[in-house]
Amino acid sequence: MQKSSYIIAVEERPDYRESNVIVQGLIDFNAAHTGGETPQDLVVTVRDEEDRIVGGLVGDTYVGWLQVHALWVEESARKRGLGRAILMKAEEEGLRRGCNCVFLETLSFQALAFYQKLGYIVNHRLEGFPPGGARYALTKVHDATLPPKP
Repeated sequence: MQKSSYIIAVEERPDYRESNVIVQGLIDFNAAHTGGETPQDLVVTVRDEEDRIVGGLVGDTYVGWLQVHALWVEESARKRGLGRAILMKAEEEGLRRGCNCVFLETLSFQALAFYQKLGYIVNHRLEGFPPGGARYALTKVHDATLPPKP
């Protein structure tokens, strides 16, 4: 039997298709351990009168959890309740999809107080990420009597 040789490299100009191969490989592996369940994308957008995106959320729903990957509102559209409205819309959709728990991360210079005001609890604080600051992992449970969907 012939040995395979492998080359490990840092891709200088990564192609999103190569990244997708890696991510899809992990999704397929995980599906074998979650009864075939795979993450379902969730995107919420806020558009202005010219149909330009001025804010939104990117996340997914998976194994009973809504995970927020990114929440952003353009500087000129802030302080109008849009961040709260975006997050509430995502939580509502998560609940519709059977997810009563939410997970997200934020950095110390981002929106920790905002999330806490909306009922999120800090589960972990990682000091020095970024240097001089911290990274927080937060969760919110909509109904503690319901465990996350397996």
